[in-house]
Amino acid sequence: MLDYKLLQALAAIVEGQGFEKGAALLGISQSAISQRIKLLEARLGQPVLVRSPGLAPTDLGKRLLNHVQQVRLLEHDLLLDVPTLGAEALRLRIAINADSLATWWFPVMGDYCQREGVLLDLVIEDQDIGLKRMRDGDVAGCVCSAEQAVQGSRCVYLGTLVYRAYASPGFMSRYFPLGLTADALAIAPVINFGPDDQLQHRLLQSLGYQGAFPFHLCPSSEGFIRMSEAGLGYGMMPEIQAQESVAAGRLVEVKPGYAQKVPLYWHYWRQGGEMLEGLTRHLCTAIPLNQGEITVK
Repeated sequence: MLDYKLLQALAAIVEGQGFEKGAALLGISQSAISQRIKLLEARLGQPVLVRSPGLAPTDLGKRLLNHVQQVRLLEHDLLLDVPTLGAEALRLRIAINADSLATWWFPVMGDYCQREGVLLDLVIEDQDIGLKRMRDGDVAGCVCSAEQAVQGSRCVYLGTLVYRAYASPGFMSRYFPLGLTADALAIAPVINFGPDDQLQHRLLQSLGYQGAFPFHLCPSSEGFIRMSEAGLGYGMMPEIQAQESVAAGRLVEVKPGYAQKVPLYWHYWRQGGEMLEGLTRHLCTAIPLNQGEITVK
C-alpha cells in the first residue's frame, strides 16, 4: 500500500521546487519533509528525486506524481458526491503559456472557477515546452502547442493563436529607415520572451537573415508589449493582445501581412475524473473562435 502522506511530501517538494518551500506548503518542518522522502525511498527501494544538479523527480518519482495528481481529482469528485465528508475547494495545478494567460484564459475561466469553486495553481511555461510538466507529473493539465499526448493523457485542440511582428513607429524609423535589410537586422534589438522562444528566430528566418542579433529577455507578456511601445525592441506578439496598441498608433507591423499561427492544445489526465472532463467540455465551448483563431470577447 502506498502511504499518501509520503506521496504528498513528494508532490509538495516538486511543486514548491525545493524542500524548504515544500515543507511550507504542508505546514511542517524541512527536517520532517526530508524524513518523509527518505522513508518513501526506503520503502520503494529506489530514489524518487534527483538532488544534483538542481531538483527533479526520477522516472519512478514522475509516475508517483502522476498518480497523486489523478488521486486528488478523483477524491474531489467523491467528496462532491458525499457532502457529509466535507468537500474542500480543489486546487487545480495547470501549466499554461504566458500569452494565453495574458489574453483569453481569464475571460474564459473566470465564471467556471467561481461556479465550480476551483482554486488555480498556474505554472507558466513557453508553449513549446509546457508538456514537459505533464510528463514529469507536476500538473493535472497543460495548455501548449504540442499535439502528441503523453501516455495516460488526452489531447484536445483549442484553436490557433495568431502572432505578428510589432515595433513602435520610432523604432522602425530609427532602425529600419531603408527597410528590413541584413545590416539593420544585425543591430536592431529583438525582444525574446525567454531562451526557449522560437518565434523571433522564425521571423528572422522568414526575412532570410541567419546572423547574430542583439536581444532583450523579457519573461512577461505585458512587459513584452510595454518594451515594444517604449521603442526598446521588436518581436512577435499575439495579435489579440497588440490590437489596442496598434489601433492607438503605439505599435506598427514590422513585416506587414506576416503571421505565425501557433496551435494550442489542452492536455489532461484520462483518469482525472469528472472535474477534468467538465473543464475540458467548458474550454471546448467557451473559447471564442473566429475561423479557428482564438479571439477575445
